[in-house]
Amino acid sequence: MISSIGTEPYIMLSMVLFLMGTMGVLLRRNAILVFMSVELMLNSANIALVAFAHQWQQINGHIFVFFVMTVAAAEVAIGLALIVNIFRERQSINIDELSQMEG
Repeated sequence: MISSIGTEPYIMLSMVLFLMGTMGVLLRRNAILVFMSVELMLNSANIALVAFAHQWQQINGHIFVFFVMTVAAAEVAIGLALIVNIFRERQSINIDELSQMEG
């Protein structure tokens, strides 16, 4: 399927998704939206890895994607737990307010 289309559209999709994730991290102040933007960036990297691995007929890119997905799943579990805990304490998940935390 990917060989009939070529690698370029997948890389362009990956670049667009990565740019959207970067803009979300830089412009949003809600911790959940920033968190989702980071996940979007990880998924765009996965698309690029799979596209290049298929183009070069290598399995290494596919294997690396599984490792990235594992790290992303751990990040989701820990990140959401932190966000829920912070929301319970502060009643807000605004990043500007979180930067003033004392500890």
